[in-house]
Amino acid sequence: MQLWTWAAGVAAAGLLAGCAPQAADKTATVYTGGDILTLAGETPTYVEALAVRDGKVVAAGSRADAVKAAGPGARKVDLKGQTLLPGFIDTHSHLLTYADSLVQANLNPPPVGGVKSIPDILAEVKRLKESMKAGPGVLLVGQGYDPDFLAEKRHPTAAELDAAFPDNPVILMHASGHMLVANSQAMKTAGVTAATPDPEGGAIIRKPGSREPEGLFQETAMHPFIPQVQAPRPQDQSFELIRRAVDHYAANGYTTASEGLVMPDKMPLLQAAADKGLLKIDVEALPAYLIADQLVGTGKITWGQRKNGLKWTGIKLATDGSPQGKTAYLTKPYMTPVPGCKADCRGFPNIPQDELNRLFVLAYKDGVQIYSHCNGDASVDMMIAAHRNAEKTLGKVDPNRRTVIIHSQIMRPDQMASYKALGLLPSFFTNHVYYWGDVHLANLGPERAAYISPLASALKSGVKATNHTDSIVTPLDPMFLVWTAVNRVTRAGKVLGPDERVTPYQALQALTVNGAYTYFDEASKGSLEVGKTADLVILDRNPLKVEPNAIRDIKVVETVKTGKSVYQAPKG
Repeated sequence: MQLWTWAAGVAAAGLLAGCAPQAADKTATVYTGGDILTLAGETPTYVEALAVRDGKVVAAGSRADAVKAAGPGARKVDLKGQTLLPGFIDTHSHLLTYADSLVQANLNPPPVGGVKSIPDILAEVKRLKESMKAGPGVLLVGQGYDPDFLAEKRHPTAAELDAAFPDNPVILMHASGHMLVANSQAMKTAGVTAATPDPEGGAIIRKPGSREPEGLFQETAMHPFIPQVQAPRPQDQSFELIRRAVDHYAANGYTTASEGLVMPDKMPLLQAAADKGLLKIDVEALPAYLIADQLVGTGKITWGQRKNGLKWTGIKLATDGSPQGKTAYLTKPYMTPVPGCKADCRGFPNIPQDELNRLFVLAYKDGVQIYSHCNGDASVDMMIAAHRNAEKTLGKVDPNRRTVIIHSQIMRPDQMASYKALGLLPSFFTNHVYYWGDVHLANLGPERAAYISPLASALKSGVKATNHTDSIVTPLDPMFLVWTAVNRVTRAGKVLGPDERVTPYQALQALTVNGAYTYFDEASKGSLEVGKTADLVILDRNPLKVEPNAIRDIKVVETVKTGKSVYQAPKG
């Protein structure tokens, strides 16, 4: 638009309002000149302009209305053909784990990292040791290794780590986060020996014909190593890592982030970071079920209220394990060999049904929202049973509990009907289709693999589903997440579950309005509507107007939280 036309619009707005000239309102901004996609409603709706004042959307419609609502002197942003959307809402990732990963060895395979073999793992850990100038006894942690993409097609062993690092404890976290490999020094520190029994909901993989641990620890068998991995750092260093993590989320267009499993020792740190003003975007935090009895109904924390960007959202359960790690709990066996299992290998639950039932009643009685990790259909059955038991036990039905079943990966169509009937909300993980789709085909067969993260089926059933990256399990890249939901292409180029592909608009809603609903924030977030918080993201292209395969290449230009810019992409 020519300058004189814009100026005339501003003047006309002032006359229509019957106002004398006023000083510039530094909190007011008018956006125009690009695609402004509100994401409100079932079909795409664009507006000509958006006005923001005092951190709220005050107009979403015509340019004239936006100018009038913003008031005289408002800042004007020409989008220059770029696309404005509501800020992305993360419904499951691990902000604190990402912060920790900044000082750990990156053991991911391509395209996330460069590790292709066990010698590559040892080389990366050696580089970490050198960068840390770590002397004897200093713990070395790596994250992201995946035996499915190693030349050896197996996990590293404690013996291999001992030979390379005889003077240091070493812990390697599997890409799923549901298992780890530890060397002898790390086992000694953890108090784990050949006499240590397998815990309920976990497994210690032993050397053949022996009780000696081989180095691999699955699910709850990881617990003795948590104090080492999460050992406290100097507070200043911890705060700096959290600041960098928050910046990372903002750079990816997220105005609401998730910390999907806050361990007891991390709760005071996250609260202190919020009190210090380090959370420039909102953070939804889920304390681990291990401390549920210390928190639920005790008054020690206030649930569901945000302060300084932090909200203690609900309690996090972990019902089973990893599908690619073959610890997810299934009703039918895996079709490929499973470490530590000889027959009827269906994974296992991390929490017994009786304990799951008790935790549901505890939370529901106190009105605390439940989020539970469930990958396998047998664990989904456990969740449905626990929900029904709690409603029966409490003698009332609340249709608005919004219990979230995180991942909901290897589920069945009959379970989707139960989600709809009971008001259960799935948070899917369509990135699995790309990163492990070919692995799932081998492990599960085509029928079960095709129904992984069935986002289209959920939406057709009227279930408000969301989608997430589970960062650091996969990178925190919302456009890649939209791409996987729209295309469902594996690493090998196969379309896995073509009937579960969704439109780009539906994929975006899973990251915005549906995410807001999950967090009980639908009145204030998720779409560009008058009265809602001005959480915005500007993209260099419109995901609805590019070829489906090009969605993954779209970049975040700017992120705005409550009307203030929190990220701007480098120029050029």
